[in-house]
Formats: sequence, C-alpha cells, structure tokens
Amino acid sequence: MPTNPTRTESLLTALCFDLRAALSRVGYDADTLVEALGMDVHAALGRSEPVPVRRAARELGELGTLVRLLLLGDAMPEREVAAALAPVRIDQAIAAGLLARAGDDIRAALDLRPLDAGAGTRWILSDLDDSMQRRTLTEEHVLGVGHASLSLLRATPTRPVGTVLDLGTGCGVQAVHAASYARAVTATDVNPRALWLAEATAALNGLDIELLEGSWFEPVAGRRFDQVVANPPFVVGPARIEHTYRDSGLALDGASELVISQASDLLAPGGTAAMLAAWVHTADGDWRQRVSSWLPAHGVDAWVVQRDVADPALYVGTWLRDAGLDPRDPAAQARAEQWLDAFEAAEVAGIGFGFVYLRAIDGPTELLAEDLTHGFDDPLGDEATAYFERSAWLRAAAADNDLAWNARFTVGPSTALERVYLPGAEGWDQRVARLHRGDGPRWQHEVDESTISLVAGMRADGLPLYELIELLALAHGSEAVSPEFAADALSVVADLVRHGLVRPV
Repeated sequence: MPTNPTRTESLLTALCFDLRAALSRVGYDADTLVEALGMDVHAALGRSEPVPVRRAARELGELGTLVRLLLLGDAMPEREVAAALAPVRIDQAIAAGLLARAGDDIRAALDLRPLDAGAGTRWILSDLDDSMQRRTLTEEHVLGVGHASLSLLRATPTRPVGTVLDLGTGCGVQAVHAASYARAVTATDVNPRALWLAEATAALNGLDIELLEGSWFEPVAGRRFDQVVANPPFVVGPARIEHTYRDSGLALDGASELVISQASDLLAPGGTAAMLAAWVHTADGDWRQRVSSWLPAHGVDAWVVQRDVADPALYVGTWLRDAGLDPRDPAAQARAEQWLDAFEAAEVAGIGFGFVYLRAIDGPTELLAEDLTHGFDDPLGDEATAYFERSAWLRAAAADNDLAWNARFTVGPSTALERVYLPGAEGWDQRVARLHRGDGPRWQHEVDESTISLVAGMRADGLPLYELIELLALAHGSEAVSPEFAADALSVVADLVRHGLVRPV
C-alpha cells in the first residue's frame, strides 16, 4: 500500500487484491491480449475501431467479456461480468467506482487496461476516454495511457537508481514504470482524483509508491531525487484551466518554463530529469534561446530534443479533439477563437514539442537543443544516458586538452559513410558526403574529405588523436599542425562524439 500516512485506503484500492487475482486468472494481460485477438485486431484496437475487436472478443469467453467491458465500454450481462471478475463481487465493484449499472446490464465506470513497457504487464486504472465511445471530458478527468504517456515511457532512462519522483503523476503510469528500475518511488499531483486512481493502480500492481497531494514542487520541497520524470500540463494556450491534465493556468508555455527552470533543484548530484515539454516559436525569435533562458546559470547539463512543430490552428484543433470536442460545434469554435486570439496577441508562429533531459553537474550550465523530427525506431531513454556520459567526457576533455589529444577513438559499429552523387557534365559528381549513424536517433553529419580521412584512421589500437591530425596535416602539405587546423579538427571530433558516431576508447 502507499506509504503516505495522511491517505486512507479507498474502496477501490481495497478491491485491488481480488481484482488482480481475477485479471491474472482470465489472462487479461498485454501478451495474452495480443495473442488472443491477433495482430490485426489488436491494431484495430489501437485505431479506436471497436467492431473488429468486438467480433473477436465474442469467441474469447471470460477474457472476451473483459475486453468488451473494459476496453470497448460495452454494457454486458451481470452474470457474465460476475463470472469474469470473480472473486470480485459486483456490488463491491460498483461501490468502489469501478463498475456501474446500465439498466439490467453492467458497464465499466473506469478504464482498466494492461500495459507492458518493458517490465511485464502492469494494469493501469484511469477515467474513461473517448477512444471507443464519444465523451466530453470533465475538468478533473484523469488520462490513461495516451500517446504522450507512451512516448515518455519510451524516452525515460531506466538504469537502476535509488529514488524517483513522478511529478504530476495522473493515473500513475510513469510511477508504476519507475518502480521497475528504482528502489523507491514518490508521485505527486494536485488533482485528488488522480491520486485516488494512482493509489489503486499501485495496489493493483502490488507496488509501494509514496503519493503526495499538492501543486507543482510543494509536496517535495527540500527533497532530492536520483531521477525526476514529468508529464506536466504543458499545453500552450491562454492562462486558464479547463482540464487539469493539460492546462496549468499559466499563459502560453509557462508550465514548461516552470518545470524546466526548477526541476534541477529536485535532483541529487548526478541525478537526471526526463520530461515532456512545449515551447512557443515566434517569427523573430529562436526557440533554442527561449528554452535556454529558462535554465539556471549553473549546475545543469541539458539536452532538449524537439520532435515536432505545429502551426497554431492545427495545435488548437488537435487539443479540442483531445478533450472530446468537435471543432465544428459552435461552443468549440468559440474556444478556438479565444485560443487563437491569445496566440496572435503573443505573435506565436508555431508550437514546438519534445523531450527535455537534465543532468545535475558541478559546473556552468550547458545546453544542446536540437531538432529530431525524422523517424527512428529506438527509444531515447538509453540514448539520453549515453548522451550525458559522452557530454561528461567532452567537458573533461575541454578542461584538459591532453585528454583529448592523447585519446584513441573508435568508429561506432552502426556508423556508415554515405556519398551522394548527381549527374554532371562529365559523369557523376559528388554533391555531399555524410557520416550516418544507423541506430538510436540516426544522426547524420555532413563531412568533408579531411574528416573522412581522420575518421578512417580511428581504431582502438591505433594512433592517438593528435598523431592522426599530424598525419592529416602532412597529407595537406603542411609539416606542422597549426593551432587553427588542430582546433577545427578537435571541434569536428567533439561533434561526432556528442552524437555517438565516434567514441573515445
């Protein structure tokens, strides 16, 4: 049970021991669902297409009953629900808020679905969404496992740590995930309903998670954590709160500014933060400078990855639909007008969205903010950990030139040289050469022939960097390495190291 002494166990939490037994008995878990439904039908479930799922569920007995009840929102005969959820009693589940009566039938009052984020099945309780049935979301609505939650799960480092804080936990999905790699997990939220569901989610998975109610950083003031994860209400818009899961009450990107500017205060030495955030693009400003201005001057190594930029109209329409509103409805149109008026007044040209990673360091703040809008398969969690390790090496090398000059480097196993030729007057003309990383974020760097030659000489048992640079200078007809040539070469190598195309031995 949660360790917060100020919270009393709810009826829903008390139900979870028996509910877990029922779900396990029936096979209501991530792997069994995929196997039972089949890949095509399971994909239809992800597309919010209930008919193929319902047809398949009819042949799955008690598992099919739970699929229709909990995933499709169908009203089901009480006798069938009672059999599928035994030993849970229907009257208990109704009193706890899990189920509700619909005439003579039973329907789900909450969303309950299995999720495997890499540590086996976890069951997540949340409010019903509009994925299978049209619903307008209330102000206190608690989101389940949506696209943003899944993207943060995949982007969060999972190296074992001591303590994790889930800031703004919602239904508890990030906290439950953190329990697989942390010794102790603390989760906070300003919404009491969110904590009610997070408490039950933790109990349903047999986890001990500390739950604290309060706004932003207040519940954990003065504490430090090895890792912080946050999916805050980062939606960019007017200073209002229509839905607590998305709206902060702060104007424009104020929520992201608040979390990014203060999250480092929660980190223990060497601690890491992984967060979703959004920021405004203006016609005469650089989004990188905007995000940079939010960081403290000392103590942070920051990596900001912009995954997408939306124009204001698309952004507003997307979030109206997310709340279950039809943009064609007059009331929704009035909200859109107010929203776009606020953007116009602030000269917003676009809204960027992505991941923010922070590492607590002892030194001046560093920032790399870059676009990663192309597709890639690997999650960013492991990459973020590797990025900070490479960044730490580069800081050490900048402080001690001998470390860099005497270092030997290897080319990453997935790094490839790509040359692009186009037809020319006398045959094929090379137009560009790139070093391309084939894994992780799949970074590409345009390179010249000198860089290609330098990288070609890198081996674990080869020459140190300075000797490679000397050979390169000789190949260019110079008997000595000029300071400018050496500085340019070192800068190129540092860029390749930062993105993992070459690695110091």
